[in-house]
Amino acid sequence: MTAASERMVTVLSIDGGGVRGIIPGTILAFLESKFQELDGQNARIANYFDLVAGTSTVGLLTVMLTAPDENNLPLYPAKDINDFYLEHCPKIFPQRRTAGIDRIVKLCRVLSGPKYDGKYIRSLTEGLLGKTTLSQTLTNVIIPTFDVKLLQPTIFTTKEAKTNALKNSRLSDICISTSAAPTYLPAHHFETNDSKGNTRSFNLIDGGVAANNPTLLALTHISKDILINDPDFLHIKPMDASKFLVLSLGTGAANHEEKYSAEIASNWGLLEWTYNDGATPLIDAFMHSSSDVVDIHASTLFQVLHAQKNYLRIQDDTLTGAASSVDIATEENLQNLVRIGKELLKKPMSMVNLETGKFEQLHGEGTNEEALIRFARLLSQQRRLKQVEAES
Repeated sequence: MTAASERMVTVLSIDGGGVRGIIPGTILAFLESKFQELDGQNARIANYFDLVAGTSTVGLLTVMLTAPDENNLPLYPAKDINDFYLEHCPKIFPQRRTAGIDRIVKLCRVLSGPKYDGKYIRSLTEGLLGKTTLSQTLTNVIIPTFDVKLLQPTIFTTKEAKTNALKNSRLSDICISTSAAPTYLPAHHFETNDSKGNTRSFNLIDGGVAANNPTLLALTHISKDILINDPDFLHIKPMDASKFLVLSLGTGAANHEEKYSAEIASNWGLLEWTYNDGATPLIDAFMHSSSDVVDIHASTLFQVLHAQKNYLRIQDDTLTGAASSVDIATEENLQNLVRIGKELLKKPMSMVNLETGKFEQLHGEGTNEEALIRFARLLSQQRRLKQVEAES
Protein backbone atom coordinates (compact mmCIF):
# COMPACT_ATOMS: atom_id res chain seq x y z
CA MET A 1 0.00 0.00 0.00
CA THR A 2 1.43 3.40 -0.98
CA ALA A 3 1.87 6.32 1.37
CA ALA A 4 -0.85 8.21 -0.53
CA SER A 5 -3.40 5.47 -0.01
CA GLU A 6 -2.54 5.25 3.68
CA ARG A 7 -2.88 8.98 4.22
CA MET A 8 -5.92 10.27 6.03
CA VAL A 9 -7.42 13.70 6.49
CA THR A 10 -6.86 14.77 10.09
CA VAL A 11 -9.33 17.13 11.75
CA LEU A 12 -9.44 18.87 15.13
CA SER A 13 -12.78 20.41 16.07
CA ILE A 14 -13.42 22.38 19.27
CA ASP A 15 -16.81 23.56 20.54
CA GLY A 16 -17.56 27.06 21.71
CA GLY A 17 -18.12 27.62 25.41
CA GLY A 18 -16.68 30.87 26.77
CA VAL A 19 -14.54 30.31 29.87
CA ARG A 20 -15.15 26.56 29.52
CA GLY A 21 -12.51 26.63 26.76
CA ILE A 22 -10.20 25.74 29.64
CA ILE A 23 -11.50 22.16 29.43
CA PRO A 24 -10.34 21.47 25.83
CA GLY A 25 -7.27 23.58 26.60
CA THR A 26 -6.33 21.00 29.23
CA ILE A 27 -6.98 18.13 26.80
CA LEU A 28 -4.84 19.75 24.09
CA ALA A 29 -1.95 20.35 26.48
CA PHE A 30 -1.91 16.63 27.24
CA LEU A 31 -2.14 15.70 23.56
CA GLU A 32 0.70 18.01 22.58
CA SER A 33 2.88 16.54 25.33
CA LYS A 34 2.35 13.11 23.73
CA PHE A 35 3.35 14.52 20.33
CA GLN A 36 6.53 15.85 21.92
CA GLU A 37 7.33 12.45 23.41
CA LEU A 38 6.97 10.93 19.95
CA ASP A 39 8.52 13.62 17.75
CA GLY A 40 10.53 16.04 19.87
CA GLN A 41 9.96 19.16 21.95
CA ASN A 42 9.23 21.35 18.93
CA ALA A 43 6.08 19.38 18.06
CA ARG A 44 2.94 21.54 18.03
CA ILE A 45 -0.76 20.85 17.54
CA ALA A 46 -0.77 22.65 14.17
CA ASN A 47 1.75 20.13 12.78
CA TYR A 48 -0.67 17.23 13.09
CA PHE A 49 -4.00 18.43 11.72
CA ASP A 50 -4.97 19.22 8.14
CA LEU A 51 -7.81 21.35 9.49
CA VAL A 52 -8.55 22.95 12.87
CA ALA A 53 -12.07 24.23 13.50
CA GLY A 54 -13.13 26.37 16.45
CA THR A 55 -16.15 28.41 17.45
CA SER A 56 -16.83 31.38 19.73
CA THR A 57 -14.05 32.24 22.22
CA VAL A 58 -12.49 28.92 21.23
CA GLY A 59 -12.00 30.53 17.81
CA LEU A 60 -9.34 32.58 19.58
CA LEU A 61 -7.86 29.38 21.01
CA THR A 62 -7.79 27.94 17.46
CA VAL A 63 -5.93 30.97 16.19
CA MET A 64 -3.45 30.91 19.09
CA LEU A 65 -2.52 27.35 18.07
CA THR A 66 -2.26 28.05 14.33
CA ALA A 67 -1.25 31.68 13.78
CA PRO A 68 2.49 32.25 13.14
CA ASP A 69 4.82 34.17 15.40
CA GLU A 70 7.94 36.00 14.16
CA ASN A 71 9.72 32.63 13.82
CA ASN A 72 6.84 31.07 11.87
CA LEU A 73 5.93 28.88 14.84
CA PRO A 74 2.49 28.82 16.48
CA LEU A 75 1.88 31.80 18.76
CA TYR A 76 1.26 29.53 21.74
CA PRO A 77 2.18 25.99 22.67
CA ALA A 78 -0.86 24.13 23.98
CA LYS A 79 0.59 24.01 27.51
CA ASP A 80 0.23 27.80 27.76
CA ILE A 81 -3.43 27.99 26.71
CA ASN A 82 -4.85 27.61 30.22
CA ASP A 83 -2.52 30.25 31.63
CA PHE A 84 -3.84 32.57 28.91
CA TYR A 85 -7.43 31.84 29.96
CA LEU A 86 -6.63 32.27 33.65
CA GLU A 87 -4.98 35.63 33.01
CA HIS A 88 -7.42 37.17 30.55
CA CYS A 89 -10.90 35.72 31.21
CA PRO A 90 -11.44 37.79 34.38
CA LYS A 91 -10.80 40.91 32.26
CA ILE A 92 -12.96 39.79 29.34
CA PHE A 93 -15.78 38.81 31.69
CA PRO A 94 -15.33 41.10 34.74
CA GLN A 95 -17.40 39.86 37.66
CA ARG A 96 -19.77 42.08 39.57
CA ARG A 97 -21.77 41.60 42.73
CA THR A 98 -25.36 40.54 42.18
CA ALA A 99 -26.89 41.21 45.62
CA GLY A 100 -29.50 43.87 46.30
CA ILE A 101 -29.42 46.93 44.07
CA ASP A 102 -26.58 45.46 41.96
CA ARG A 103 -28.89 42.70 40.75
CA ILE A 104 -31.34 45.29 39.47
CA VAL A 105 -28.52 47.18 37.77
CA LYS A 106 -27.36 43.95 36.16
CA LEU A 107 -30.84 43.20 34.83
CA CYS A 108 -31.14 46.72 33.42
CA ARG A 109 -27.78 46.32 31.71
CA VAL A 110 -28.89 43.05 30.09
CA LEU A 111 -32.08 44.70 28.82
CA SER A 112 -30.29 47.77 27.47
CA GLY A 113 -27.15 46.28 25.93
CA PRO A 114 -24.50 43.54 26.05
CA LYS A 115 -23.48 42.27 29.47
CA TYR A 116 -19.83 43.16 28.71
CA ASP A 117 -18.52 46.04 26.60
CA GLY A 118 -16.01 43.89 24.67
CA LYS A 119 -13.24 46.50 24.85
CA TYR A 120 -10.75 44.19 26.52
CA ILE A 121 -11.15 41.26 24.11
CA ARG A 122 -10.81 43.68 21.18
CA SER A 123 -7.60 45.22 22.47
CA LEU A 124 -6.26 41.81 23.47
CA THR A 125 -6.80 40.16 20.08
CA GLU A 126 -5.64 43.18 18.11
CA GLY A 127 -2.47 43.40 20.21
CA LEU A 128 -1.86 39.67 19.97
CA LEU A 129 -2.52 39.22 16.26
CA GLY A 130 -1.80 42.63 14.73
CA LYS A 131 -2.29 42.59 10.96
CA THR A 132 -1.92 38.83 10.57
CA THR A 133 -4.57 37.55 8.16
CA LEU A 134 -6.41 34.27 7.77
CA SER A 135 -4.32 33.15 4.78
CA GLN A 136 -1.19 33.09 6.97
CA THR A 137 -2.24 30.33 9.41
CA LEU A 138 0.21 27.44 9.70
CA THR A 139 -2.48 24.89 8.89
CA ASN A 140 -5.99 25.23 7.50
CA VAL A 141 -8.54 26.63 9.92
CA ILE A 142 -12.30 27.08 9.76
CA ILE A 143 -14.10 29.54 12.03
CA PRO A 144 -17.86 30.14 11.78
CA THR A 145 -19.62 33.43 12.44
CA PHE A 146 -23.13 34.73 11.75
CA ASP A 147 -23.92 37.88 9.76
CA VAL A 148 -26.85 39.69 11.40
CA LYS A 149 -27.35 41.96 8.39
CA LEU A 150 -27.64 39.08 5.91
CA LEU A 151 -29.12 36.67 8.48
CA GLN A 152 -26.87 33.86 7.33
CA PRO A 153 -23.66 32.14 8.47
CA THR A 154 -20.34 33.53 7.32
CA ILE A 155 -17.66 30.84 7.40
CA PHE A 156 -14.01 31.84 7.36
CA THR A 157 -11.52 29.31 5.98
CA THR A 158 -7.82 29.52 5.25
CA LYS A 159 -8.30 27.89 1.85
CA GLU A 160 -10.82 30.49 0.70
CA ALA A 161 -8.75 33.32 2.15
CA LYS A 162 -5.85 32.32 -0.10
CA THR A 163 -7.97 32.71 -3.24
CA ASN A 164 -10.42 35.46 -2.24
CA ALA A 165 -8.95 38.66 -0.83
CA LEU A 166 -12.38 39.79 0.37
CA LYS A 167 -12.46 36.82 2.76
CA ASN A 168 -8.82 37.18 3.79
CA SER A 169 -9.74 39.07 6.93
CA ARG A 170 -7.49 39.94 9.84
CA LEU A 171 -7.49 37.16 12.38
CA SER A 172 -8.24 39.67 15.11
CA ASP A 173 -11.50 40.68 13.39
CA ILE A 174 -12.50 37.04 12.96
CA CYS A 175 -11.79 36.23 16.62
CA ILE A 176 -13.72 39.25 17.90
CA SER A 177 -16.64 38.32 15.64
CA THR A 178 -16.91 34.64 16.46
CA SER A 179 -16.77 35.49 20.20
CA ALA A 180 -19.59 38.06 20.06
CA ALA A 181 -22.25 35.98 21.81
CA PRO A 182 -25.65 37.71 21.82
CA THR A 183 -26.40 39.48 25.14
CA TYR A 184 -22.80 38.90 26.30
CA LEU A 185 -20.55 40.81 23.87
CA PRO A 186 -21.29 43.39 21.15
CA ALA A 187 -21.54 42.50 17.47
CA HIS A 188 -18.51 43.37 15.35
CA HIS A 189 -18.36 45.29 12.07
CA PHE A 190 -15.36 45.44 9.77
CA GLU A 191 -14.52 45.64 6.08
CA THR A 192 -12.05 43.99 3.73
CA ASN A 193 -10.68 45.22 0.40
CA ASP A 194 -9.07 43.63 -2.62
CA SER A 195 -6.55 44.92 -5.17
CA LYS A 196 -9.34 45.90 -7.57
CA GLY A 197 -10.89 48.33 -5.14
CA ASN A 198 -13.79 46.09 -4.14
CA THR A 199 -14.99 46.23 -0.53
CA ARG A 200 -16.91 43.72 1.53
CA SER A 201 -18.66 44.64 4.75
CA PHE A 202 -19.22 42.20 7.64
CA ASN A 203 -21.71 42.55 10.51
CA LEU A 204 -20.98 39.53 12.67
CA ILE A 205 -21.88 37.77 15.90
CA ASP A 206 -20.90 34.54 17.66
CA GLY A 207 -20.12 31.51 15.51
CA GLY A 208 -22.11 29.35 17.92
CA VAL A 209 -25.27 30.70 16.28
CA ALA A 210 -24.17 28.88 13.12
CA ALA A 211 -22.23 25.91 14.52
CA ASN A 212 -21.35 25.69 18.19
CA ASN A 213 -19.86 22.26 17.44
CA PRO A 214 -18.06 22.75 14.09
CA THR A 215 -17.27 19.07 13.42
CA LEU A 216 -19.76 18.52 10.60
CA LEU A 217 -18.92 21.94 9.18
CA ALA A 218 -15.28 20.83 8.97
CA LEU A 219 -16.11 17.47 7.38
CA THR A 220 -18.45 19.05 4.85
CA HIS A 221 -15.86 21.70 3.98
CA ILE A 222 -13.18 19.07 3.31
CA SER A 223 -15.52 16.81 1.34
CA LYS A 224 -16.73 19.68 -0.82
CA ASP A 225 -13.16 20.75 -1.49
CA ILE A 226 -12.20 17.21 -2.51
CA LEU A 227 -15.26 16.83 -4.73
CA ILE A 228 -14.86 20.14 -6.55
CA ASN A 229 -11.14 20.87 -6.58
CA ASP A 230 -9.24 17.62 -6.17
CA PRO A 231 -11.34 14.47 -6.68
CA ASP A 232 -8.22 12.29 -6.63
CA PHE A 233 -6.94 13.68 -3.32
CA LEU A 234 -5.68 10.75 -1.25
CA HIS A 235 -8.11 8.49 -3.16
CA ILE A 236 -10.83 9.77 -0.85
CA LYS A 237 -14.46 9.87 -1.86
CA PRO A 238 -16.55 12.61 -0.21
CA MET A 239 -17.54 11.56 3.33
CA ASP A 240 -15.51 8.33 3.19
CA ALA A 241 -15.25 8.06 6.97
CA SER A 242 -12.47 5.48 6.85
CA LYS A 243 -10.16 8.16 5.46
CA PHE A 244 -10.90 10.73 8.15
CA LEU A 245 -9.30 10.93 11.58
CA VAL A 246 -11.37 13.32 13.69
CA LEU A 247 -10.81 14.57 17.23
CA SER A 248 -13.81 16.54 18.52
CA LEU A 249 -13.48 18.31 21.87
CA GLY A 250 -16.43 19.64 23.84
CA THR A 251 -16.28 22.42 26.38
CA GLY A 252 -18.54 20.63 28.83
CA ALA A 253 -22.30 20.75 29.19
CA ALA A 254 -24.72 21.03 32.07
CA ASN A 255 -25.70 17.88 33.86
CA HIS A 256 -28.90 16.36 32.46
CA GLU A 257 -31.19 17.80 35.04
CA GLU A 258 -34.73 19.11 34.94
CA LYS A 259 -33.66 22.73 35.05
CA TYR A 260 -36.90 24.09 33.65
CA SER A 261 -40.31 22.60 32.94
CA ALA A 262 -42.90 23.19 30.25
CA GLU A 263 -45.25 24.39 32.96
CA ILE A 264 -42.79 27.13 33.96
CA ALA A 265 -41.59 27.99 30.44
CA SER A 266 -45.15 28.20 29.08
CA ASN A 267 -45.57 31.44 31.01
CA TRP A 268 -42.33 33.03 29.85
CA GLY A 269 -42.24 36.05 27.61
CA LEU A 270 -39.32 37.63 25.78
CA LEU A 271 -37.68 38.78 29.02
CA GLU A 272 -37.73 35.39 30.76
CA TRP A 273 -36.44 33.54 27.69
CA THR A 274 -33.62 36.06 27.38
CA TYR A 275 -32.75 36.38 31.06
CA ASN A 276 -33.77 34.08 33.89
CA ASP A 277 -32.05 34.35 37.26
CA GLY A 278 -28.68 35.07 35.66
CA ALA A 279 -29.08 32.45 32.91
CA THR A 280 -30.05 32.91 29.26
CA PRO A 281 -32.40 29.98 28.52
CA LEU A 282 -32.97 30.73 24.83
CA ILE A 283 -29.28 31.11 24.01
CA ASP A 284 -28.31 28.13 26.18
CA ALA A 285 -30.93 26.01 24.40
CA PHE A 286 -29.76 26.63 20.85
CA MET A 287 -26.06 26.46 21.74
CA HIS A 288 -26.39 23.11 23.54
CA SER A 289 -28.79 21.64 20.98
CA SER A 290 -26.44 22.62 18.16
CA SER A 291 -23.51 20.82 19.79
CA ASP A 292 -25.52 17.72 20.70
CA VAL A 293 -27.16 17.31 17.29
CA VAL A 294 -23.83 17.58 15.48
CA ASP A 295 -22.25 14.99 17.79
CA ILE A 296 -25.16 12.62 17.25
CA HIS A 297 -24.91 13.01 13.47
CA ALA A 298 -21.13 12.60 13.42
CA SER A 299 -21.28 9.57 15.73
CA THR A 300 -23.95 8.01 13.54
CA LEU A 301 -21.94 8.63 10.37
CA PHE A 302 -18.79 6.97 11.68
CA GLN A 303 -20.70 4.10 13.27
CA VAL A 304 -22.77 3.35 10.17
CA LEU A 305 -19.67 3.40 7.97
CA HIS A 306 -17.83 1.08 10.40
CA ALA A 307 -15.18 3.68 11.18
CA GLN A 308 -16.07 4.54 14.77
CA LYS A 309 -12.41 4.23 15.83
CA ASN A 310 -11.63 7.18 13.55
CA TYR A 311 -13.88 9.57 15.48
CA LEU A 312 -13.06 10.52 19.05
CA ARG A 313 -15.39 12.84 20.92
CA ILE A 314 -14.36 13.92 24.40
CA GLN A 315 -17.07 15.71 26.33
CA ASP A 316 -18.23 16.07 29.93
CA ASP A 317 -21.99 16.43 30.29
CA THR A 318 -22.05 16.48 34.09
CA LEU A 319 -21.24 20.14 34.81
CA THR A 320 -23.21 21.90 37.51
CA GLY A 321 -23.46 25.40 38.91
CA ALA A 322 -20.83 27.96 37.91
CA ALA A 323 -18.86 25.37 35.93
CA SER A 324 -21.66 25.15 33.35
CA SER A 325 -21.69 28.90 32.71
CA VAL A 326 -19.85 30.62 29.86
CA ASP A 327 -18.80 33.76 31.72
CA ILE A 328 -18.27 33.16 35.44
CA ALA A 329 -14.59 34.07 35.45
CA THR A 330 -13.84 33.95 39.16
CA GLU A 331 -10.53 32.44 40.21
CA GLU A 332 -12.43 29.66 41.95
CA ASN A 333 -14.45 28.68 38.88
CA LEU A 334 -11.53 28.91 36.45
CA GLN A 335 -9.39 26.67 38.63
CA ASN A 336 -12.34 24.30 38.96
CA LEU A 337 -12.54 24.07 35.15
CA VAL A 338 -8.84 23.16 35.05
CA ARG A 339 -9.58 20.38 37.56
CA ILE A 340 -12.57 19.19 35.50
CA GLY A 341 -10.39 19.00 32.38
CA LYS A 342 -7.78 16.92 34.19
CA GLU A 343 -10.42 14.62 35.64
CA LEU A 344 -11.99 14.22 32.20
CA LEU A 345 -8.73 12.70 30.96
CA LYS A 346 -9.06 9.97 33.59
CA LYS A 347 -12.71 9.21 32.89
CA PRO A 348 -13.72 6.16 30.82
CA MET A 349 -14.29 6.73 27.13
CA SER A 350 -17.91 7.45 26.38
CA MET A 351 -20.14 7.88 23.37
CA VAL A 352 -23.41 9.67 22.92
CA ASN A 353 -26.45 7.40 23.06
CA LEU A 354 -28.33 8.02 19.84
CA GLU A 355 -31.67 7.60 21.61
CA THR A 356 -31.16 9.66 24.76
CA GLY A 357 -28.44 12.12 23.71
CA LYS A 358 -26.54 11.29 26.91
CA PHE A 359 -22.94 10.12 27.08
CA GLU A 360 -22.55 6.52 28.16
CA GLN A 361 -19.39 4.63 29.08
CA LEU A 362 -17.80 2.44 26.44
CA HIS A 363 -16.87 -0.62 28.46
CA GLY A 364 -13.48 -2.11 27.70
CA GLU A 365 -12.29 0.93 25.71
CA GLY A 366 -10.14 2.50 28.43
CA THR A 367 -9.96 6.14 29.47
CA ASN A 368 -9.99 9.34 27.44
CA GLU A 369 -6.30 9.67 28.25
CA GLU A 370 -5.58 6.25 26.74
CA ALA A 371 -7.67 7.10 23.69
CA LEU A 372 -5.70 10.32 23.20
CA ILE A 373 -2.42 8.41 23.41
CA ARG A 374 -3.69 6.09 20.68
CA PHE A 375 -4.78 9.07 18.59
CA ALA A 376 -1.41 10.76 19.14
CA ARG A 377 0.36 7.74 17.64
CA LEU A 378 -1.98 7.69 14.64
CA LEU A 379 -1.58 11.42 14.10
CA SER A 380 2.19 11.13 14.37
CA GLN A 381 2.15 8.44 11.68
CA GLN A 382 0.01 10.66 9.48
CA ARG A 383 2.43 13.55 9.93
CA ARG A 384 5.31 11.37 8.78
CA LEU A 385 3.33 10.20 5.75
CA LYS A 386 2.55 13.82 4.88
CA GLN A 387 6.24 14.68 5.12
CA VAL A 388 7.13 11.79 2.80
CA GLU A 389 4.39 12.90 0.42
CA ALA A 390 5.73 16.47 0.38
CA GLU A 391 9.27 15.28 -0.39
CA SER A 392 8.26 12.99 -3.26
